[in-house]
Amino acid sequence: MFIRIGFDIAYSFPQPTEMILMLYTHPERSSFLMMPERLSSDPAITIEEFTDIYGNRCARAFCPGGRLHLKNDTIVVDGGLPDILKPEARQHTIHELPTDTLLYLLGSRYCEIEKLSDVAWELFGHGPTGWGRVQAICNWVHNHVTFAHEAARCDRTAYDTFKDQRGVCRDYTHLAITFCRCMGIPARYATGYLGDIHVPVVPPMDFSAWFEVFLEGEWHTFDSRNNTPRVGRVLMARGRDAADVALTTSFGKHILEKFDIWAYELSRPEVAKALQDRSARPGSP
Repeated sequence: MFIRIGFDIAYSFPQPTEMILMLYTHPERSSFLMMPERLSSDPAITIEEFTDIYGNRCARAFCPGGRLHLKNDTIVVDGGLPDILKPEARQHTIHELPTDTLLYLLGSRYCEIEKLSDVAWELFGHGPTGWGRVQAICNWVHNHVTFAHEAARCDRTAYDTFKDQRGVCRDYTHLAITFCRCMGIPARYATGYLGDIHVPVVPPMDFSAWFEVFLEGEWHTFDSRNNTPRVGRVLMARGRDAADVALTTSFGKHILEKFDIWAYELSRPEVAKALQDRSARPGSP
């Protein structure tokens, strides 16, 4: 399967502002890109790339003020299969867990395990462990939280979502992650592209959030918002929660003026045409 991914985002800044950008696909997916990712800006600014402590591809930039346009567009090769299910995957004891997973048992900015631990054990402490426990958590979050774009807030925590019972994909994800951590299951936040492939189209298109848990010696993908295996996830970044993977962070005031995201399947003829068009542009690699 070939998936075209990209964005066209514009900001306005009242004064010169430093930024951190996390707008690339994850290095794990770089070998599957058919066209190099080129983060372009208008006006042209210096974009300095770096890798953060979680292994995400990031950049820092300085906007001189005024309007800034950021664009990216590429094609990724995907296996075309839905998320892998391993219902027999067992849960590790804390003693068995690799040291590098322990970070994902701790509370973080949006995941307050100290506020939800008793609730988690009351809800999920008497059922299955391992995969079954994570799925029970996804089922509960999916069934008790109402998706609402108008409810989106940058400061909503897992506990807020538990109380409000509404939110967007990041809120579903934070609540599920927190419940998993309360139950001794390492869980980390993931963000990226997830187009409406093989499912009904639900506009507007946006970046998506899901999470990964460590069971049976490896990380597995779960999605409490959709709560069903999906095709075409394209990972951009991972972290403890949304605070670690903000797609743009500006150190000053700004206004978001444009936010267009795309992730859709291409046929082989469409891929050939896109590659031809790309190579015909001045400065193309």
